[in-house]
Amino acid sequence: MTDPLLVPTKLLDFDAAPLAHLIENRSWRDLSEYDRIGAVYDFVRNETAFGYNRADDIPASEVFSDGYGQCNTKGTLLMALLRGVGIRCRLHGFTIHKGLQRGVVPELVYPLAPQEILHSWVEIEYQGAWINLEGFILDDAFLKVLQTSFSNTDNLCGYGAGTDCLGAPPVAWNGEDTYIQKTGIVQDFGVYDTPDAFYLSHEQSFGWLRGALYRHIIRHWMNARVRGFRSGRLKTDRRATHAHAEPANAT
Repeated sequence: MTDPLLVPTKLLDFDAAPLAHLIENRSWRDLSEYDRIGAVYDFVRNETAFGYNRADDIPASEVFSDGYGQCNTKGTLLMALLRGVGIRCRLHGFTIHKGLQRGVVPELVYPLAPQEILHSWVEIEYQGAWINLEGFILDDAFLKVLQTSFSNTDNLCGYGAGTDCLGAPPVAWNGEDTYIQKTGIVQDFGVYDTPDAFYLSHEQSFGWLRGALYRHIIRHWMNARVRGFRSGRLKTDRRATHAHAEPANAT
């Protein structure tokens, strides 16, 4: 009987040539279960940069081709690669408060952003328990800039981070939960076997005009800002430390 938490889907296309070759060339299947998870997780966390793709519901192979992604798209890539090396996984869907994107979204267009932004993390089955993986979203180079820029506080809701332990967030794989946006959660939509099913039920509500502006202009502006922060060319906005999320409802 086919295991629904291991099969490929339209979005989890680990059978596509680029992903199949990646898995084969990295020899991830030869590793222990713990190291398989860690190797895939680290690839998505640091070799796939934090950035914004054209949409949430794109295949893992497109995220890989882009070389960057946000919470939802990096999650799709992570799930595809995990299933490709035999790790059972599923998606947990949420929304996060828009304040979590302050600083990355230019202030000129920040008022246009929806109050709640679609969010997800990946749950894996490991040693008989379900582990939450969310700490892969920000690559180390970007996270270190935030830690340096906001060294006087551990609480940050902005720049793609929602954490109360910025100095030492639980982002590295060590067999336990990882988080970097948890404190920004507003709504909890529950668990889905696949991102395909999640995006059939939930989609980011921009409206036609805002959606077109995001895809063709704003996200490229955001990606340029992320690159600028990562390389130290742009200063961070202190107002991000004052952006408040609603109380988290995650389980």
